[in-house]
Amino acid sequence: MTAKGAIAVLSDVHSNVYALDAVLADIAGRGIERIVNLGDVLFGPIAPLETAQRLMAEKNVISIMGNCDRILLEEESESLTFQQVKPLLSQAHLEWIRTFRKTWVFEDILFCHGTPFSDETYLLEEVTERGAGNKALAIVAEQLQSIEQRIIVCGHTHLPKSVQLPDGKLVLNPGSVGFPAYYEESPHPHVMESMSPHAKYAILWPSELGWTIEQIMLPYDWEQASRVAEDKGRPDYGYAIRTGFAYMPVDE
Repeated sequence: MTAKGAIAVLSDVHSNVYALDAVLADIAGRGIERIVNLGDVLFGPIAPLETAQRLMAEKNVISIMGNCDRILLEEESESLTFQQVKPLLSQAHLEWIRTFRKTWVFEDILFCHGTPFSDETYLLEEVTERGAGNKALAIVAEQLQSIEQRIIVCGHTHLPKSVQLPDGKLVLNPGSVGFPAYYEESPHPHVMESMSPHAKYAILWPSELGWTIEQIMLPYDWEQASRVAEDKGRPDYGYAIRTGFAYMPVDE
């Protein structure tokens, strides 16, 4: 397929510059010039400044605001990751984050972080007292009824998925570039696990019959990235990056 008109979509880097470098090199090697970043870029202990440097230097990137990007614009937070990352950021970094869009539309595609309406809500999944599971597709279709575009591209859950809805719309999640699994306590304890340590992103290729979607999984030095996270006191990031599974807290 020709790179003309193709769109590379990446999401949830979470400061893992090692995974990001692998993804950007792969995109460049394919000759793809348009990149959409679905957000949650710097919120992670590994290399937030280097991650910002890489993406700020890219001239053809459309960036969407993620919930973790938005948190970094706040003055205070109890989050350990916020406390590790926010003091490192300059005013230029914060101004760059403020340029991120809520959503972006290109032809018949809508790009968002969580859903078109919220940067902190799962689109394809639901969380109950039993954990996280797939949402009924009829419910997803109903929630997207007001969206005119036929393809909705979202991130946030870190799980690569391509899902056709009953009304013909397609939801694409490219997965996470740099943080393939996590444990979350809210609204109920649950895990999101991609079950592989690869750096993940997606490509949309235009064709006469519509958009061809390619999900990419790239090897990179995840052992190095994992060690950096662990050296910075984050075994949760280190374990997830090395394995693709979530680090579970141990009750004392």
